[in-house]
Amino acid sequence: MAIRVLVVDDQRMLRESFAVLLDVQPDIEVVGEASNGKEAVRQARDLLPDVVLMDVRMPVLDGLEATRRILAHAPGTKVLVLTTFDEDEYVHEAIRAGAKGFLLKDSSAHQLADAIRTTMSGGAVLAPSVTMRLMDDFSQRCVPPVSLSGRLAALTNQEMNVLGLVARGMSNAEIAVHLTVAEQTVKTHVSRILMKLNLRDRTQATVLAYETGLVVPGR
Repeated sequence: MAIRVLVVDDQRMLRESFAVLLDVQPDIEVVGEASNGKEAVRQARDLLPDVVLMDVRMPVLDGLEATRRILAHAPGTKVLVLTTFDEDEYVHEAIRAGAKGFLLKDSSAHQLADAIRTTMSGGAVLAPSVTMRLMDDFSQRCVPPVSLSGRLAALTNQEMNVLGLVARGMSNAEIAVHLTVAEQTVKTHVSRILMKLNLRDRTQATVLAYETGLVVPGR
């Protein structure tokens, strides 16, 4: 079945362009468009899309609060945030709100479609430029590893290892090879990590790993 997508952006030209670009994909169906966060919440409830392509800066209700409300009602919905290069201040809050990733507004049709497919399959998406600036930010303010005993105290040593590898972008299969364990074992570890740390997904886990100093950019 086609992936059902709701496109949310207050700029009509961009919104309609995204909708047209995505609707021609054989496995993607644009089921609705919204021009602000309030409309997005309403349409998400009515249409039950698989993925919401969400702008951040919008009138009436911004994309961050819209994301929170949509996921509170339908936690299985995936939200991809649309951002521009100068909106880094929204990235952390969007991840905490439950967003699965970030795309730049100048992304190609191919990049948009692939990001939606990746998100739908359980992955997370970060535009390379956004990732680099996030890592630069973390390197400036991450806490020393000595403080890990506080936030991550509930994790076993192996779960700590898995979290570090998740934060470095490894898939479950790659982690299994690296640790010489079964892939199902890795899946179990990841599920326990998310549960123990009260995190929604691998994206939030990655952010936490950098914030706590478990993983340091460049090392």
